[in-house]
This record gives sequence, structure tokens and C-alpha cells, in this order.
Amino acid sequence: MANKSVFVPLRGRSAPVADTVNLAGGPAYDHDPRHRLAQLAITGTFSDTFYADGLAHLEDLLQATAAVTPLFIAQTAVFARRYGYMKDTPAFLLAVLSGLDTVLFAGTFGEIVDNGRMLRTFVQIMRSGATGRKSLGSCPKRMIQNWLLGASDRTLINASVGQSPSLADIIKMVHPKADDPRRNALFAWLIGKPCDVNLLPQAVQDYIRFKEAGDGPIPDVPFQMLTQLPLRRDHWATIAERGGWQMVRMNLRTFARHDVFSVRGMDKAIARKLADRKAISQARVMPYQLMMAHGMAGGDVPKRVQDALEDAMEIALENVPAIDGRVVVCTDVSGSMRAPVTGYRRGQTSAVRYVDVAALVSAALLRKNRSTLVLPFDTHVHEARLSARDSVMTNARKLAAFGGGGTNCSKALERLNKARAKPDLVVFVSDNQSWADGRRGLGTGMMAEWEALKQRVPHAKLACIDIAPYGTAQAQSRLDILNVGGFTDAVFDTLAAFAKGEAHADYWVREIERIQV
Repeated sequence: MANKSVFVPLRGRSAPVADTVNLAGGPAYDHDPRHRLAQLAITGTFSDTFYADGLAHLEDLLQATAAVTPLFIAQTAVFARRYGYMKDTPAFLLAVLSGLDTVLFAGTFGEIVDNGRMLRTFVQIMRSGATGRKSLGSCPKRMIQNWLLGASDRTLINASVGQSPSLADIIKMVHPKADDPRRNALFAWLIGKPCDVNLLPQAVQDYIRFKEAGDGPIPDVPFQMLTQLPLRRDHWATIAERGGWQMVRMNLRTFARHDVFSVRGMDKAIARKLADRKAISQARVMPYQLMMAHGMAGGDVPKRVQDALEDAMEIALENVPAIDGRVVVCTDVSGSMRAPVTGYRRGQTSAVRYVDVAALVSAALLRKNRSTLVLPFDTHVHEARLSARDSVMTNARKLAAFGGGGTNCSKALERLNKARAKPDLVVFVSDNQSWADGRRGLGTGMMAEWEALKQRVPHAKLACIDIAPYGTAQAQSRLDILNVGGFTDAVFDTLAAFAKGEAHADYWVREIERIQV
């Protein structure tokens, strides 16, 4: 007789055999090359994460670009920037594209390099040699020159903040020459050369006078240019009034430290700015950025302002779908989910962890679909007492407080099978690094439990939202299983289409391939 502990009958259809191993050592499924590139681009970081270091992520991305066409690289770069609000990976893909197809590169450049930060990131990557060349090359140099010549004065002034490389370094690299003497004067001032001050933009002239006098009206320049100067409370209040949405969101504690909120009406003005629907849209707000800002605000930030951040969260998540039927959200709260979403960076590590993002996505779905069952899991399922009436932030904090153990993605489905539950849609939010449920020589434990659930509920669908750049899945994509990556509200559009039967396994890739470049 064969060993009964090995050849045990499986419930339902047999799970497909796993074709790879994840970084935690558990069985997993590899993605199609296009899906793999999209996954890495939309969640990628070049910093160390829980399971891999920055160089490993770089190598993964290089291998992924080698397996697809230059057109798909361009489309993925635009998608990651436009809908995923990513910074480093779109710039990296643009740098790769510069050595493959100059026509596609030129057509994509403006979509990726849409501000000074993105310009500096692109040049940094090009000069690093990570994509195979250390010089800019004629076509990239020409595109950078065109960007510098076509940018507004305000854009260039804003871009002057930042180093490695600085905007001055870039100007010295590409030597832009304008027909307008005023633009040439601005270039000269930016690189520290003598120029006719009267030809400079008014904001720069005001800054020069303010810096020399140490007093007077605050100039309309990025506040980083002013922080080394002696500023009064009224100066800081003016900076807060003029600041863009993201700048204000990131500097609430700074404003409190400089007593801005004691200025009459400033708490109301800042709260109104933070909850402004148009400003939220234009700022490309990541929902988790609001969660981070709220958590870091502290007691010295007025409650009116903290409440505005909660209002902004509700606005940022308005496109969370209302889904018909019974919805279950399985939230990974394991130890690896405690890693920061942007990786470990010396002095720049994000306070937001993968578990915070997973909890936020789960809480957002619960808020819009009030009968949703939420199952936090690590090596076992935790009991979550959540109310759909609570704010998204409140429920997200409750979920993020669970767990910290190993990862067993099959546990939540096992719970549903034991309860003989009949969900219409199951949503997983995880880094997919399951290892505690692995079974040698067969499929993943999660796939085995899903096949058992499908035996009872043939119409059920499984949507797996992968929020980490590790490139493998625990459930194999097919008509009833969608794998999608990302942690912006853009992922909800895909989820809604899948729930309505308007999407199938390669829907995400098809959406990327629709991008016109």
C-alpha cells in the first residue's frame, strides 16, 4: 500500500502543480512575462524589502524587461506613472527604453517626466549605468533640453529643490540654449553664474531681496529654499497658505511646531485645503498617504485638520466599487507584511507598512460593501470585530494591529470551507509569500482550498491583490481567478470590472496594452 499520509484524496478538482518557489521557500505560480513586469512596475522599489534587497529587485526588473517587447515596456511605464502614481520604476523603464527604441522613448518621455523630481530620477538612473549605459546619449539629451526649454518658470523653480543630481547639475550636462534671454538668465542663476537680475522671474527677484534683507514679504518660492532663513510665524503661515496639497499634508507637524495654527483662521484654511476634492485629484493622492498623515498628525495638530484628513480619505476612495452579492476580504497580517511599502531606506524609510495598505484596502471595501466579511490571517484566522459605520481609518488601524506570525494564505479559505460559506467574491490582499501551507510536489495550499470551495460554489470568483514586488502568485490566473498588483485606488477599477464579469485573467495586462504611446 502507498503511504496514505501522502496520497490522501483531495477535495474538489486537483490544484495545478506549482511551477516555482517564492522567496519564503513555499510553492508558488509564476506569472506571464507581461504580468510579471506589470507587477514589479506597479509595486516595485529599489530599496531592501523583507525578502529581497534593492539589487535583487533591480535584477528582477531587468529580467522582466528582457522578456517583453519595447512597446509593452513603454505602456507599462506610462500605466505605472499615470495610474499607479509610481516614481522610480517608470523612470527606470524609460531609461531601459532609451536603449531599445528611440521613437518609443521620445513618445513616452513626456508622460513619465512630468515634473522636476521625475527628471532628476531619470537622469540619476541613466548616469548610474544600471541599464547598460552611463552617458545620456543624444536622444535623451535632446528630450531633456526640450523639457528644460518648455517648462514654465514655476516648474523650473520648483525643480531647483533636490540633489543627486540637482537641476543645476542637469543643466550643466545638457547645456540648453533658449531664444528668450529671460530663460537663459534663469538657467544662469540656477547654476550660479552671473546674470541680469532684472530678467529673472519676479518670484526669484523677490527671493533674492528677501534673502539679502532677511525680512519683508515672503517670496513665492518652494519653502525648502527658505527654511535656512530666519522666518517668523506669519512667514510660516503664508507658506502654509500657498503650499500645494502634498506639501501641506507632509508638513502639518512643521506648521504646528512653528505655531501656524495659532494664527486666526489658519486651522480652517488648512482643513479646507486638505479636504478639497479638486486638489486631492490633482495631487495624485495615495490613500495610504492620508492614513500616514493622520497617524503622524499628533495632538498638536488641531482636530479640525485631523478630521479633514479623514474627509480626504473618503474622497480619495470614492471609486471603491459597490459589489453585489456576498463578499469576503482576506487580509494578510503576517510578519513580512510589517515591512515598509517603499523598502528600507536610510533616513527615508516610510512609516507605512504593507499591512497598513492591506488593512486600508480591506476597510475601504467594507465601507462600501457593508455586509463584507473580513478575515485577517497569518498562520491562523483572527476574529475581526469591525463596523462598516466606522471610518476607513478606524477599521484599518484595527486590522493592522493583528498578527505578525508566519504566512498561510490557505487558512482564510479553509475557514470558509469549514463553515460551508458560499461567497460570490473573495478578495485577498497579501504579499503572496505563503510558506506555512506548502505541499511538496503539488499545487499551493491556497489553490487546493479554492478548488474545494469551487466544488460547492461554482460561480465564485477570487481576486488577489498583490501589494509587494516579489513576482509570484499563490493562485494561478484563469477565468475565475484574477491576479492584480498595486496599492492605489486604481486597483479598484479592475476589481469592479472583474466582479461584474467584464474582466478575466489577463484583464490587467490588456488594460496596460490599451495605453497609447
